Amino acid sequence: MNRRTVGGAERWSWIFQRVSGVVLIVLIFTHLFVNLLTGDGVSQIDFAFVAGKWASPLWQWWDFVMLVLAMMHGTNGMRMLVNDYATRPFVRAMLHWALRISMIVIIVLGSLVIWTFDPCPTDAAGELLEGVPSFCESVL
Repeated sequence: MNRRTVGGAERWSWIFQRVSGVVLIVLIFTHLFVNLLTGDGVSQIDFAFVAGKWASPLWQWWDFVMLVLAMMHGTNGMRMLVNDYATRPFVRAMLHWALRISMIVIIVLGSLVIWTFDPCPTDAAGELLEGVPSFCESVL
């Protein structure tokens, strides 16, 4: 690597790892506290719990930020490992592309789940589909 790369992009990458790690600790432990230590604990987590939680834009954004930040943090960490251990330029480039593509695919799929989640799906006639949770009957 040349001096300019080490001083620029690698430095910011290093700073991002530290800052995102601290932010992720706050996001994850708050997520765990709300999901596991409040209410009935682990036994409360089911489809209805997630549906109720994602009814609030706060929790949708919370989970979205956690998803994006965790994927970027993990991808950046793996990129650093690839830089350290992949000695052939072609192999390094292919691994970097695989990391980028994986990160984008997981963020897109996770975002679709978070933003398009519908706990009470209906058919074309507006009737609830079979197998939906019982609380959906009171919603419609």
